[in-house]
Amino acid sequence: MIDRSVMRVLNGETLNPPPIWLMRQAGRYLPEYRETRKVAGSFLDLCYNPDLATEVTLQPIRRFGLDAAILFSDILVIPDALKRNVFFSEGKGPQMDPINASEIDALDPSNVIDHLDPVFQTVRKLRAELPQQTTLLGFCGAPWTVATYMIAGHGTPDQAPARLFGYQHPQAMEKLLSFLAEVSADYLVAQLDAGANAVQIFDSWAGVLGEKEFEEYAVKPVARIIQSVRARRPDARIIAFAKGAGILLKNYREKTGADAIGLDWSVPLSFARDLQKEGPVQGNLDPMLMIAGGKPLEDGIDAILQALGNGPLIFNLGHGITPQADPENVTRLVAHVRSHGAAR
Repeated sequence: MIDRSVMRVLNGETLNPPPIWLMRQAGRYLPEYRETRKVAGSFLDLCYNPDLATEVTLQPIRRFGLDAAILFSDILVIPDALKRNVFFSEGKGPQMDPINASEIDALDPSNVIDHLDPVFQTVRKLRAELPQQTTLLGFCGAPWTVATYMIAGHGTPDQAPARLFGYQHPQAMEKLLSFLAEVSADYLVAQLDAGANAVQIFDSWAGVLGEKEFEEYAVKPVARIIQSVRARRPDARIIAFAKGAGILLKNYREKTGADAIGLDWSVPLSFARDLQKEGPVQGNLDPMLMIAGGKPLEDGIDAILQALGNGPLIFNLGHGITPQADPENVTRLVAHVRSHGAAR
């Protein structure tokens, strides 16, 4: 049997040192990524080019020897496959045609999987080219987070357009989230079938929701995805990351059925330790420490390892690495985490 450390932790083992990968580990902080990005054309062209998407996914594995590679793509390939006219503007981020309540009934899922075939080609290429011990992670955006972009047509600081839409059109919001949950489940199953070892669901905007809305918009749709995936792939391992959810993470694992819970950097380590009693956790170093480096970086790593190193932990950042990060600090991070085992 192939020994993949990330998969062992997802199955509940405690490893010392813990395995490590980084959200957005393939990205603009790496000079080799920036060079490949120039070749690709648009950002979506890069996502849909299996050769180039494979290359940028492999770049941080070659450079840092991380324990997992995460498929290079974007959460908005789902609305793109739904013909919502997705495009990326320099300095403005992703944009698309905003959806209104009357258009939700007309969403057609029939072509989504065919449209996303280049993504599955990338997964197959990656599994063939990655070191066997490296876990390959697929992913999707959670329905709430994807819906926020579909409703506003772009990112906003607090997702007020989507929150207002939910209050004004509750039935349409429920229909949109349920639709996205089913499409996303199909997408994750296809990634697993193409060679992904596990998958992560990113709910990057869960933190703007109140308690009731969190239950309706963040918990129930993610649970629906996981139930749908597990009905077809019972052994699937799934990480759920609800950024900014704070105390609402208390029953999130139980309610969604996720194997592991991703934690952002604002989650207190004492609370993280309580969550870890229920199963694996992933996180949660502040991404700013990848810019700061030095003693602050080492102290941040040590605090997490001291608090969570005696339970099932996948070491990660509390959100994606930023373009300003110093690649040398990633090298230091990996070395410091891995020295933890030698020091004990």
